[in-house]
Amino acid sequence: MTDQTLDKTFDPAAIEAKWYAHWEANGLFRPERPEAQPYTIVNPPPNVTGSLHIGHALDNTLQDVVIRYERLRGKDALWVVGTDHAGIATQMVVERQLEARQDKRTNYSREDFVAKVWEWKAESGGTITRQLRRLGCSMDWSREQFTMDPHFTRAVVKVFVDLYNRGLIYRDKRLVNWDPKLKTAISDLEVETREVKGHFWRFRYPFADGSGHMEVATTRPETMLADMAVAVNPEDERYQAVIGKEILQPITGRRFKVVADEHADPALGSGVVKITPGHDFNDFEVGKRAGIKPADMLNMFDAEARVVQTADGLVPEEFLGLDRFVARELVVARMKEAGCLIPHVTKDKDGNESEADAEPRVIQQPYGDRGGVPIEPWLTDQWYVNAAELAKAPLEAVRSGAVEIVPKTWEKTFFNWMENIQPWCVSRQLWWGHRIPAWHVRHYKSDGTAGTLEPVSEIIVDETLEGAYEQIVYRAEYADGGGPLLFVYDSMEEAEAAWLKDVLNSPGPDGTKHSGVVLVQDTDVLDTWFSSALWPFATLGWPEADAPLLAKHYPNDLLISGFDILFFWDARMMMMGQAMTGQDPWKRLYLHGLVRAPDGQKMSKSKGNVVDPLGLIDQYGADALRFFMAAMESQGRDIKMDEKRVEGYRNFATKLWNAARFCQSNGIGASKSLAAPAATSAVNKWIIGEVVETLAELDKAMADLRFDAAANAIYHFVWDQFCDWYIELIKGSFDDETRAVAGWVLDQILVMLHPFMPFVTEELWSKLGDRADYPLITAQWPQPGASVDPAAKAEVDWLIALIGNLRTAKNELGIAPGAKLDAYLPEPSAQTRAIIERNPAAIERLARLNGIRFEPAPAGAAMQVGAGDANVIIPLESVIDIAAEKARLAKALEVSTKEAKSLEGRLSNPAFVEKAKPEAVEKARADHAMHQAEAERLAAALARLG
Repeated sequence: MTDQTLDKTFDPAAIEAKWYAHWEANGLFRPERPEAQPYTIVNPPPNVTGSLHIGHALDNTLQDVVIRYERLRGKDALWVVGTDHAGIATQMVVERQLEARQDKRTNYSREDFVAKVWEWKAESGGTITRQLRRLGCSMDWSREQFTMDPHFTRAVVKVFVDLYNRGLIYRDKRLVNWDPKLKTAISDLEVETREVKGHFWRFRYPFADGSGHMEVATTRPETMLADMAVAVNPEDERYQAVIGKEILQPITGRRFKVVADEHADPALGSGVVKITPGHDFNDFEVGKRAGIKPADMLNMFDAEARVVQTADGLVPEEFLGLDRFVARELVVARMKEAGCLIPHVTKDKDGNESEADAEPRVIQQPYGDRGGVPIEPWLTDQWYVNAAELAKAPLEAVRSGAVEIVPKTWEKTFFNWMENIQPWCVSRQLWWGHRIPAWHVRHYKSDGTAGTLEPVSEIIVDETLEGAYEQIVYRAEYADGGGPLLFVYDSMEEAEAAWLKDVLNSPGPDGTKHSGVVLVQDTDVLDTWFSSALWPFATLGWPEADAPLLAKHYPNDLLISGFDILFFWDARMMMMGQAMTGQDPWKRLYLHGLVRAPDGQKMSKSKGNVVDPLGLIDQYGADALRFFMAAMESQGRDIKMDEKRVEGYRNFATKLWNAARFCQSNGIGASKSLAAPAATSAVNKWIIGEVVETLAELDKAMADLRFDAAANAIYHFVWDQFCDWYIELIKGSFDDETRAVAGWVLDQILVMLHPFMPFVTEELWSKLGDRADYPLITAQWPQPGASVDPAAKAEVDWLIALIGNLRTAKNELGIAPGAKLDAYLPEPSAQTRAIIERNPAAIERLARLNGIRFEPAPAGAAMQVGAGDANVIIPLESVIDIAAEKARLAKALEVSTKEAKSLEGRLSNPAFVEKAKPEAVEKARADHAMHQAEAERLAAALARLG
């Protein structure tokens, strides 16, 4: 028995830092288990710029629960950890630092700027990993990964080249979400839709032959500078005769046709839609169906969303260089001057009409979540992945059950998205990230004094510059006598400025003439989601064929992620896993919900309802926050933040701490065996059986990934069975058997609770016995080697029912808890009589009864308390004022019944349920349930009095 007495007060802060440092320093997050069955998960790599938010706390708590559970079960449990280079976010952070010093990125070469990013990463990029440690995440930090590490970069480049060579990556001109502030394409995930005040304008578009006009409506008048068609629905009888006619756009003078397309909805406005295929995603598809090639679609904006001349040269000069929103105002003004603006007419309450240029409307405006400005659909040349082809294997994996999605309800969403998947734009116009391994070819010719640099449509893709050169070195079209001279530049601008000087300073094969190639590496970098899609296998050593970790730990066993990145990360990992390894990246995918504000709203900084998990850890401890996350994680549902519950789980840890102190003070310490000790008394047999049942319940919940059920199983066992009943029942009878059983049960509690509350359990484990070389984190999962004893369970359950029901009855009738009462049971069953006779001390001490007499109760008012097959009679004549108590209960019952009926009426009114705020309806339901339960309790209390 250790002499390390537990402190009187449980202090989370004091033990958390100590134990985490001990675990990490001793390599306990991945103990040496070469022969053990592997179990592998990878964390969704957080942005290197990030800090811990409440979603991270949920996601990583669930992963840590799983990995600690599997580690305790003896597996070679590997939790791969690392961070994502976060292209846009990281570049923005460094650029902001430069701006604060009146500096900017373009003052540096690309290489120098990237070096500054690496400097920032070394100084400030570890914030979130330190915070994950505070949460207790038992990741294998010895193998921490970064998506820009050399080995990972090699994997990224190889995947790009392999997919390109297989025809699955290609370059194309399509619309992208363009951020004019950051001047890069961004993914759908980086677009947030906001409700903003806007306008709806209506215009007349005249027919070119002067025979009339069509009415079009738009929220973006500026785009009419690049209109290329007008669409009507082919079934719309109003416009059958004009399909194919030409429109003459009033400002540009551009002629284009009326086309038939189902995109035009006859029920919306006039049923006519202006089509700007170069600046609207729907219009892009309409334009393609109308036979307009993407290369011929008109572009009217530059990278900063300023108006530029279109390819046909028809944009009036006064618009060139204008910001898109300034151009909008000018377009409306010019259309109005041309008599083509249809005013919006409104009437006041007196019937007086007034006109305005447009109808005010609330519109859904896409914004870049980082740039903070409206997104512009922009037609550019980008690199794309043939996602439809790569989606085939993941679809089959989920359909066949090779990959299980939990909860299963997400399968429908997965299928719908994957079956309709669009090409994946993987290029970004940034400097920080994995540069695309593609070289644009320019052919140069020179006579020694002047020359030409001729564009060539060819792009060379290879893992290295040397490899790219090898692909063209012997091509006759680039050579003039001998092998071609080669010049390499970082950008087209650099090539245009420097190539001739370099050529003239380099003698050609004949001493005067020069012929050869200029290679310019593509300036774009890859989308961050492209590299993170390789996370399950590139972190394990791929593409090295003999990587030992890859052979043992791939495929992974489980992925846990938020449902919001199902398509942006999870599905893409499935695509890349199958494409590059021929295997699914993991066997199961668990999708959890969001952590919402207490009122159910989504947390956001703008709403001011964001909860800081580190603040909760400071106040209540990491164990309490972790247990809250697990206990509230019910498959398919979001979690409502409830600080009171976090506080409640802090109290739960304190209760366990105090129970352990009580055991320690009574000579109860660490158990010596995995198997349950021998037991003869009913209470000891019962508690062993409760361990067996709890363990089975917990194991089933973990197998089903029911984190809430697992947490609640151990919670109720600790709080109810162990602390509230077992300890109370054994007080005053600490024989050797009881000490052995109590110590064994406490050990099982610490092991079963450890995945959820690692810090408090490890501290108690260390203080209850001498096992310095046997820390809890690497202990063995319970193996009781015992079963439930039905007779012992029935006996203790009877005692618990009697004591619990009697305490409830006393409370209902206002009887002091410590009041000792007489009790009668005239004709007990043989089993009940035996239980009572075996437990007189417990009945007297805990039920506060002067024994139970096996004879009829005296005449007079009494209450009956049920337990098993018995109804124990408690006389009340001299205990309470029966009449006064009946009057009190009747009055309270009347109030609760009235309130419950009133709330029931409100909730049955459809107008209230449909129109009231959701939180008001929810409160009404909760109040109704509370008053209804109170009415039932009071009615039962009255019934007791007869």
